[in-house]
Amino acid sequence: MAIEIKAPTFPESVADGTVATWHKKPGDAVKRDELIVDIETDKVVMEVLAEADGVLAEIVKNEGDTVLSGELLGTLGAAGAAVAAAPAAAAPVAAAAAAPAAADDDAILSPAARKIAEEGGIDPNSITGTGKGGRVTKEDAVAAVAAKKSAPAAAAAKPAAPAGDAPVFAVGDRVEKRVPMTRLRAKVAERLVEAQSTMAMLTTFNEVDMHEVMALRSKYKDLFEKTHNGVRLGFMSFFVKAAVEALKRFPAVNASIDGNDIVYHGYQDIGVAVSSDRGLVVPVLRNAELMSLAEVENGIATFGKKARDGKLSIEEMTGGTFTITNGGTFGSMMSTPIVNPPQAAILGMHNIIQRPVAINGQVVIRPMMYLALSYDHRLIDGKEAVSFLVTIKNLLEDPARLLLDI
Repeated sequence: MAIEIKAPTFPESVADGTVATWHKKPGDAVKRDELIVDIETDKVVMEVLAEADGVLAEIVKNEGDTVLSGELLGTLGAAGAAVAAAPAAAAPVAAAAAAPAAADDDAILSPAARKIAEEGGIDPNSITGTGKGGRVTKEDAVAAVAAKKSAPAAAAAKPAAPAGDAPVFAVGDRVEKRVPMTRLRAKVAERLVEAQSTMAMLTTFNEVDMHEVMALRSKYKDLFEKTHNGVRLGFMSFFVKAAVEALKRFPAVNASIDGNDIVYHGYQDIGVAVSSDRGLVVPVLRNAELMSLAEVENGIATFGKKARDGKLSIEEMTGGTFTITNGGTFGSMMSTPIVNPPQAAILGMHNIIQRPVAINGQVVIRPMMYLALSYDHRLIDGKEAVSFLVTIKNLLEDPARLLLDI
């Protein structure tokens, strides 16, 4: 009896999906709980697993097709039926073809050429013959062995391919390659344009001296990791905790606009932008105001691994009242991040650079970072935005304030 393979049930926020990759082709054996097909939505890639052992009998929706929640993707046949029958039917044909093939090989390949090819680790049948009637000569075999020895050097000289799906073109090529935009990339593009066209977006800047945070981290990072079962102390947890405190003091920055209403959130769900092979994703630390530094770091590390493996769920990327993005990991000195609607603001971190600064009338070298706060001016006044960013700056330059709540 055939088993229907259906698209997963999408959440209300996801209208449809696209068949991204079939991991099996018709006739392939499938084991229970084995991955059969990936469905890409505008947020995540959802995996469809086999409900039972069997054989992929039919593909109804091909790669690139749009599917709705619960729609039929293909069918799974009984285990062993199709796969077992195919080799039996093909066996006589294969046997009949084998003898002539062997005879032909001997006819077109001289004994000397065969010996040279075998000693050089080359399949004799892969050599193109230049002799009469396509016969492979001794010279053909010698040339093939020489070509194989020179191949590693040519491969080493070839430049590395860029990451992702970007095509590789030789110097001077004027070819073009057109590929469809992934649903995630299309959704990101849509939301960025939406944010810029519907918001009165503005960005304010400041700089923070990271000396105290770096000193604190350097002093306690080993003990922190040992105490918290391998969780490493990074900089992001300090920024999350500083943002949470600042959001409590300036609730408008943590709010959102819904029609003609302002929605004030009595919790701080912090989205942390994470880069993956598929693009930028923003998983959310729920109730970050209740989390310790170790819990924040562990949550971010878990999100990072899931993003790389494509395992983030829709629930983990839904919601959020404020977002933090760190372009500094890629060397960014300054940027103006775009607000992720319906949120009202986003904090941008940047590269830490040793720069001369004046402290108490003396010029000293300090690790400095530029901060950027982009915000919706419809909801947040300039004074509020600047004060919010100054609060984060003060908390980071004197981390004891985070512990003393001052």
